[in-house]
Amino acid sequence: MEKETLLTQVTDRAMSWITGNYDAETKKEVRLMLDCDDKSKLIDAFYKDLEFGTGGLRGIMGAGSNRMNIYTTGAATQGLSNYLKKEFAGLKEIKVVIGHDCRNNSRKFAEISADIFSANGIRVYLFDSLRPTPEVSYAIRKLGCQSGIMITASHNPKEYNGYKAYWNDGAQVLAPHDRNIIAEVNRIKSTDDIRFEGNKDLIEIVGKDLDAAFIKRVKKLVLSPDVIERHSDLKIVYTPIHGSGIMLVPDALRAVGFTNIISVPEQDVISGDFPTVVSPNPEEPAALDLAIRKAVETGADLVMATDPDADRIGTAIRDGEGNFILVNGNQTMLLCLYYLMTRRDELHLLTGREFVVKTIVTTELVKDIAVKRGIEIFDCYTGFKWIAEIIRKNEGVKEYIGGGEESYGFLAGDFVRDKDSVSACTLFAEIAAWARDRGKSMYELLQDIYLEYGYSREVGVSLVRKGKEGADEIEAMMKNFRTNPMKSLGGSPVVLMKDFAKLEAMDYVRNERVLLEMPTTSNVLQYFTEEGTKLSIRPSGTEPKIKFYIEVKGAAKTRESLEEAEVAAGRKINAIRRELGI
Repeated sequence: MEKETLLTQVTDRAMSWITGNYDAETKKEVRLMLDCDDKSKLIDAFYKDLEFGTGGLRGIMGAGSNRMNIYTTGAATQGLSNYLKKEFAGLKEIKVVIGHDCRNNSRKFAEISADIFSANGIRVYLFDSLRPTPEVSYAIRKLGCQSGIMITASHNPKEYNGYKAYWNDGAQVLAPHDRNIIAEVNRIKSTDDIRFEGNKDLIEIVGKDLDAAFIKRVKKLVLSPDVIERHSDLKIVYTPIHGSGIMLVPDALRAVGFTNIISVPEQDVISGDFPTVVSPNPEEPAALDLAIRKAVETGADLVMATDPDADRIGTAIRDGEGNFILVNGNQTMLLCLYYLMTRRDELHLLTGREFVVKTIVTTELVKDIAVKRGIEIFDCYTGFKWIAEIIRKNEGVKEYIGGGEESYGFLAGDFVRDKDSVSACTLFAEIAAWARDRGKSMYELLQDIYLEYGYSREVGVSLVRKGKEGADEIEAMMKNFRTNPMKSLGGSPVVLMKDFAKLEAMDYVRNERVLLEMPTTSNVLQYFTEEGTKLSIRPSGTEPKIKFYIEVKGAAKTRESLEEAEVAAGRKINAIRRELGI
């Protein structure tokens, strides 16, 4: 009976798209879903509205209220316009930046958004073609804008697109603006509420000048220009995986002094179909296959790849035998923060005001490095908007030198307020040159970190559960973990459990509850064991997934014993996965 009621509801909603003020192509697509015997596509397309969440929109492209299309994009832009006009009513002119990546329909959604903003009397700076997300964040501050949007679904499969909303500090929107924008978007009840007819006089095309200004700021981050000059011929394979990194990353690498940038021609082709990969996600090993093949062929030193909107970086380095191995997000952040803290110390640049940031699901090893250097470290929720908030709150008082998260995002400077693969690529190459200058490989540098601070291995596991049934299943799983908390992990008793939905921790050693100091609640559970294992569980905010983050600790005194520590950590991780049924 419940399924019949749902089908009736989605059919009624779909019929309103057939009879409403929608274009012929959209109506045709809806009619095909209605006429199909299998109603699963119809249900998934209409069982709810595509939610404008705290980070914007993200969904599969197509007709329907739960899809990314010109109408859901239009409603988001109209709602944001309405809120901007209320929030900045005292300004003579409200300004926004619009960027987009390589995805199918990204340019269309960007231009439609430009029309809607301008129809509402808002000045628009629209990039002339695809650009990295970090450049949009930078442009908002550079051009004195009140907001900005980026049309992208980041690293999602080709069927997806999305809409990221930014505030005047160049960061993705936070409370209270996120909730207020959501309320305005929810007030858009009809396509008739959306002002699609743009004012071309209010739309300005931007591009090359901002590119040059952005790269100039990236150059200022370099700490070892003399080292780069000595090793300017470092062989670097870079691939944008068909995305927007092609617009800035190679030029930025050359600008800081590297001369031997090797491309992967097949993946320099800009395409929303991502023809050479199953997924354009640098977290996926297969996404770097072509680049690694090119590196082997050319004798390159390292490999770097960026996702479609070029905010995340994936890398590969040579191991002790000269074979390429992938560097995960935690390791990339370890290398970057270790270098930034160590090099600043060497140059006598540490004043006691510096700080770094990591997310709660990221390796705890970063904390040990920061503490030893006397550098303050902040923990925050997953998502760079939280890192940006910490930067904003400490601006003018403390100096941000770097921060990141396990999901391949890093930010080295504060002129961008989102993760930035452009500066991350130049920094990673600089670290490789610095290591070589000391007679070491990147692999040996990573080993040195483990030998000094202790071995750590992290694994992320995502369970995909699509559609309404999947969302219900994920909700039930989180409820079960709260109702039946883990008592041990990998044979080690749990000594601390944190529930960020309640902002409460249970200390099992002292048998007491402790309040968690965070800016808001979040649907995240964490377990910490006596041996130092950490397990984090959270539903994704942008994808139909529930994510498990496992970190186990080990110890090694020599490079040779690191292999034993790695094997032992692998066994423990596998045991924990069996306990969790993942």
